[in-house]
Amino acid sequence: MSNWIDLNNTSQVDEIKTAQGYSLIFKHSTRCSISLMAKRSFESDWNVIPAEVNCYFLDLISHRDVSAYIAETFQVHHESPQLLLIKNGDCILDASHSDISADEVAEVIAAAS
Repeated sequence: MSNWIDLNNTSQVDEIKTAQGYSLIFKHSTRCSISLMAKRSFESDWNVIPAEVNCYFLDLISHRDVSAYIAETFQVHHESPQLLLIKNGDCILDASHSDISADEVAEVIAAAS
């Protein structure tokens, strides 16, 4: 099963921005059934994500400030649910709703390596 790292403060976003390698951010609304379906679908294919990728989970209802900071830091439009794949501080994949796919994340990582 998935090993999410809880993302709940802006200093973690700063760490992701300066980290080398890949990080993944999943922004989830606990009040949205579409967001829950996207999360479950992603987690069902979790095994295709390389083990060295740090996967962060943001409950954006509880941490709206962090969600806004993510949008500003990585220059993406806020959506929910939303998945961002970060490589060496740059967002290289931004997907939302039914476009969120663990297989696509794995393909982007494979193509960029």
